[in-house]
Amino acid sequence: MIRIIVVDDHPVVREGLVAALARREDFSIVASYGSAEELLASRVEADVILLDLELPGISGIDALPKLGTPALVLTAYASDEQIDAVLRAGARGYLLKGAAIEEIERAIRTVARGETYIDPRVASRIVSLAHAPRLSPRERDVLRLVVAGKSNKEIATALHVAERTVKFHMTSIFNKLGAENRAQAVTIAHERGLVPR
Repeated sequence: MIRIIVVDDHPVVREGLVAALARREDFSIVASYGSAEELLASRVEADVILLDLELPGISGIDALPKLGTPALVLTAYASDEQIDAVLRAGARGYLLKGAAIEEIERAIRTVARGETYIDPRVASRIVSLAHAPRLSPRERDVLRLVVAGKSNKEIATALHVAERTVKFHMTSIFNKLGAENRAQAVTIAHERGLVPR
């Protein structure tokens, strides 16, 4: 019997998952919570935690390192930064909401066996993320200001650096992102989830 805890702040989603998963003979829903605080305060033991990321208070990502139970993330979001953060925080699986109940069941069984399950829609992003050049923290600062529509001079003023330093960072950003100009860099940044929309 696989013991499962469901954590989602939307009652309809949480109750729907509990009802659907409880129908399986090898599943036992031992608890369901609407927040990470409730989960972390719980003494209920489980084999798998089905965890949403966007929670009030402590987020799912912040809760992950504090869990002693394998977690399968079920979320509506999949930016490159979020995928990276979730896996680094120790999640054993990553599923996007909208997955069929059969896939959620398969993922739970996989994680319960001690293996990792990644939504196929996310797996290809992970592969490209692994091969993608990383922007430095300063390059990210510059890129955020570019997305906000700032000129090189305005960026230099905001970051307290010389304008030529901004130009240097812009060249590096273009090279790393494979962009030919600012507009392309902004588009790629949004596509990869490098900056908030």
